[in-house]
Amino acid sequence: MLPIDSSPISRNGKILILAYDHGLEHGPIDFTDLPQTIDPQSIFDLACHEAVTALAVQKGIAEAYFPSYKDDVTLLAKINGTSNLWVGEPNSSVNWSVDYAVEIGASAIGFTLYGGSNHEVEMAEEFRLAQEQARSHGIPVVMWSYPRGQGINEKFNGNDTDDEVIAYASRLALELGADVAKIKYPGSEAAMRWAVKAAGPVKVVLSGGSKVDDLTFLSSVQTVMDAGGSGLAVGRNVWQRENANEMLEALGRIVHGGEPAEDAISSLT
Repeated sequence: MLPIDSSPISRNGKILILAYDHGLEHGPIDFTDLPQTIDPQSIFDLACHEAVTALAVQKGIAEAYFPSYKDDVTLLAKINGTSNLWVGEPNSSVNWSVDYAVEIGASAIGFTLYGGSNHEVEMAEEFRLAQEQARSHGIPVVMWSYPRGQGINEKFNGNDTDDEVIAYASRLALELGADVAKIKYPGSEAAMRWAVKAAGPVKVVLSGGSKVDDLTFLSSVQTVMDAGGSGLAVGRNVWQRENANEMLEALGRIVHGGEPAEDAISSLT
């Protein structure tokens, strides 16, 4: 694996990825509460915040907007993704090559793997190709490791945040050659410690998930850091807020500054 601590997507070993692949994965519905967020430029502006170490977007967004922000934003190319219009076992199409992402200016790639899906085998083979291409360019790989589908439904009653499922998610990232594992919150510090241990040297970051109240969200981030995690990759819990910049300030105080959530929340207005 690559030494992430010196990578552009990390600061002193800590990672705060702002994610904006939701227009593909979820659709325009995610932008209705704050209509300005449908404009990618507003998110690129947010990504200039000093707490953010990288911005994760799909190909078209990168092509259209990154050239204007290349001096201020670190690009994480989200290589695969599928619309919410898809019906069937979880799957994700590969939408651009690693070579093209690097040509545009990507400093890292992101790749979703749905462990437990009936499409896991072909997704893992696609990940292998992307991971090896990334190695040839010397850029890190972030795995969106999200177990779901028939295997999770049958073996874990559909509970994709079960302690074992989340530990397995981080282990998949290690076994398949990722440098960073983006995983869901399993609900406790003990479960997160298991996931971090299962990942070995792979950096573990929290998936921000659906928007929740300020203290609940910040406390979950603190729990991840206390458990040995390296940060988070967050979208809606930042840019679905009116005070998005203040939330990034609070997150920076926890992720980069090591402050408790109860103190960091003072950044919010």
